[in-house]
Amino acid sequence: MNAIAIRLVAVCLLLLPWLTAPAFAHGTAKTLRVFVFAGQSNMVGADSKAADIQRFAPFRGLDEPQPDVRFHYCIGREDKNQSDGWVDLQPLRGDVGPELSFARKVAANIEDPIAIIKVAAGGTTLGEDWNPDEPGGFELYPLALARVREALAELDRKRIAYVVEGFMWHQGENDMFNDEFKAAYARNLANFIASWRRDLEVPDLHFYIGELCTKTVWGMDNRANMHAIEVAQRAVTDADALATYVPTSHVGVEIGGGTGLHYHYGTLGQLEHGMSHADAYLAVAGHAPSVARPLKKWPYRQGEKIQLYVLAGHRNMEGERAFVADLDSVRGAKKLARNDPSVAFRYDIGGGYRVSEGWEPLGPAGFSGTFGPELSFAAELKRSKAGSFAIAKFTHSGSQLLDWTPKGSEAPTRNLYPKFLAFVQESIQSLEERGHEVELAGILYHLGENDMAWSPFRREAARRLGELIAASRKDLGLPELRWIVSQQEPVAGESVDSIDVVSEIEKLAEADPFLVHVKTFDLPGRDEALVLTTPGIVDLGKALAKGAM
Repeated sequence: MNAIAIRLVAVCLLLLPWLTAPAFAHGTAKTLRVFVFAGQSNMVGADSKAADIQRFAPFRGLDEPQPDVRFHYCIGREDKNQSDGWVDLQPLRGDVGPELSFARKVAANIEDPIAIIKVAAGGTTLGEDWNPDEPGGFELYPLALARVREALAELDRKRIAYVVEGFMWHQGENDMFNDEFKAAYARNLANFIASWRRDLEVPDLHFYIGELCTKTVWGMDNRANMHAIEVAQRAVTDADALATYVPTSHVGVEIGGGTGLHYHYGTLGQLEHGMSHADAYLAVAGHAPSVARPLKKWPYRQGEKIQLYVLAGHRNMEGERAFVADLDSVRGAKKLARNDPSVAFRYDIGGGYRVSEGWEPLGPAGFSGTFGPELSFAAELKRSKAGSFAIAKFTHSGSQLLDWTPKGSEAPTRNLYPKFLAFVQESIQSLEERGHEVELAGILYHLGENDMAWSPFRREAARRLGELIAASRKDLGLPELRWIVSQQEPVAGESVDSIDVVSEIEKLAEADPFLVHVKTFDLPGRDEALVLTTPGIVDLGKALAKGAM
């Protein structure tokens, strides 16, 4: 063999590890960004179904493997589902985890390739199972550490340049049921974070701490417990510049049996859960995509009187399962997908998850390709030649009526009334500052869906609604302020059937000449308890417009 041939063989041997590396290393010298996902059942993907992904237009295709994203995993407690090294990112045993949508969104917004290591098991605690110092139960901290080290060692062997970019943590539901673990959650979480940074030798590893979703049944019957975990998590993220609190109460939640309430995110919720973590990471990394919707020309004449309509409420007013991509299937609704610069629109939706930059053109503004009844509501008003109007929308789909009352609850961080009142006042003021006379033409409120499904809240619904209406009129100085309250047919179930909430709302309206009760019992698109899909939201907007005229 001549000298040239010997040198060629030597070069090929040096390149061999790269030639056999996974697809993300081919043809690029970019650094692999590795993310760790860990936690309990709502990180695992409990009660989700990969086959249902196609129901949710923005996420279609995520039931297929993502070959450009490497995945290393160990899921479960006694019966573990684990990978043999790195594989393509994909659903696991038909379950949907947040990593699927996270990966697609992050990969679309950064240039470097990404990889995910996931270790999660349902029904586990930070106080015991995930405890770095004295692991007990299923001893998940040492297990997870070993899996992460194993995955990174394989990258080292293949000479793939990488950086551990972020640690996504969603856990706490089980700690809240143990008084000792609940009281120590902030201390335990800070120690957990410090231990990972130490043991991985990544002192600047950024942590993303997922909120416990208040839309689940635990958000109602365990308010004080969930609040304690939230306070602990926020204390840690407030004190640690390299830790970010990730809101998740706006995401979808699985519709369960009976009255529909559930403990787990399920398919849609997991997909939106992943988007929440992606949004948080991209914001920290300086790669957040622009969602600006500027109103380029003010649509009203100087000094013109404007009627302001305020839309407020929960899951269906937000439009949890109404997708813009599905408007084509609703007769005459396709045009609602277009921005309408003739109507000024401002919003605070998802409990502040997405907030408009001042006034924008009316149009779809949901955080997952979704929209609310405001689009068809405005179209009906324009058809009736109602004059010049603007729309302001304030929603939190993870709230219940109790959160909207002035007194709030034992979870004060969830009290929406002061924020709602300020939002209405700011909407009026901003129009007046432009030289307009403003008439607050009405507050349109869709009754809390979760409130209807749990007997203690259903029993109090009419009273709490009355308190909200009375307080708003007093605090806004408008004793004759109109409220248009829509109500879909309440769910049926043994635990709630004895509470005739419809009659109670009727009585409230009969005693109040400025309260309009709009019964929307025949809405289409209600294929599951509690929530409306695209055609139902379109018709809800039309019904609200008729009630307002």
